[in-house]
Amino acid sequence: MVAALVAATAHRYCAQLPRTVASFDGATMGTTWSVKIATDDMAPDTERALVREITATLDRVDGLMSTWKSDSELSRFNRLEGGVPFLVSPETLAVFEVAQEVSGLTGGAFDVTVGPLVAAWGFGAAAAAQTPPPASELDALRRYVGFRKLTIDARAGTIEKTSAEVVCDLSAVAKGFAVDEVARLLAARGHENFLVEVGGELRAIGSHLDGSPWRVGIEAPIVGRRSIQRVVELRDLAMATSGDYRNFYESNGRRISHTIDPRTGRPIAHALASVTVLYPDAAHADALATALNVLGPDEGYALAMGHGLAAYFIVRQNVPAGEDEKRLSVRMTKEFEPLLAPKP
Repeated sequence: MVAALVAATAHRYCAQLPRTVASFDGATMGTTWSVKIATDDMAPDTERALVREITATLDRVDGLMSTWKSDSELSRFNRLEGGVPFLVSPETLAVFEVAQEVSGLTGGAFDVTVGPLVAAWGFGAAAAAQTPPPASELDALRRYVGFRKLTIDARAGTIEKTSAEVVCDLSAVAKGFAVDEVARLLAARGHENFLVEVGGELRAIGSHLDGSPWRVGIEAPIVGRRSIQRVVELRDLAMATSGDYRNFYESNGRRISHTIDPRTGRPIAHALASVTVLYPDAAHADALATALNVLGPDEGYALAMGHGLAAYFIVRQNVPAGEDEKRLSVRMTKEFEPLLAPKP
C-alpha cells in the first residue's frame, strides 16, 4: 500500500473444507503466508517439495522488493543517483508497471515514491520516532514525491528516477504480487483449485472439490478485536483490504494512520475505516485497495463506480476509535454485491 504496508487483513474463513484439502503456512515479508489446495491426497514427499518451492518463490520476491534488506534490488535502486537507468528483474519491473498504472488511474492517490513521507511519520523500515513531523520537513520531502518522477523502459527492463532523493516503497503492491507468483507456481504444478494468502492479500482459484466457492472473510475494522464483517464467495478472483485500524499511533488525541496520502504528505483523516477490492490478480487488488483507502469514502467510491471496480467500503460515523463497532455503515459497488455470501 501507499505506506509501509501493515494492511487491514482479511480473515481467512474456510468453513466446510473438503477432507482432501492440503494446507501449508509459514512466515514471509514480515508477515505470514498460507496455501490451501483442494486436491487428492498428496504424498508427503510431494508436499515437502511444494512447500520448498512456495518458500523459495516468496523469498525471491522479498529479496527483490524489501525495504528492510539493504541488498535487495529495490534498496539498491533507492541508493542510486537520479538519471541513471537501473536494470531490474522481470518481477520488479512488473510491480513497478502495476504501480504506475494504478497511480495514473487514481491521480496519484497511489504512489510508490511516498517512502520518505512514510518514514517521516514514523512508519516503515526507515521510520523516525512516532511523532508528527514539522511542516517544514514535509514541505521539503514532498518535492521528491510523485509517480511521474519515475521512468520505466519496459523494452530495456530498466527503471529510472529524477533525483537521488526519490525513494520508493513497494509494500502496497509487493505482497499482492507475491500471492500472484505463488498462484502461478501452483498452476504450473497442475493444481486447479487453491487459495493463496500473504499478509491478508489473497487469491482464490477454482473451487473446493465439491464445486463450492472459496469462502473468505472481510475483517471488521475494530481496534483490538478480530471478527468477520462479511463473508465473500470467490472463484478465480483476488481480494485485498486496506484500513487504518491496525497500524497507527495516537498524537494529541488524533489517530495517525500508516496510510499516507502522497498528494498532501499527510496521513488519511477521513471516515473510511477499510475498503476491500476484488480483482482478477492480487497485485492490482492490493494497489487499488490502498488507492481507494487514500481517496476516502466519497472520492474512492466514485472512482470505483466509474471504473466498474468490485469494492466494499466500511465507514465510521463520527465515533471515537475505540467505539468503531457501534456505528459503522457499509456501501459497495454493484460489482461486489453478488459475491457476498448470504448472512447466517
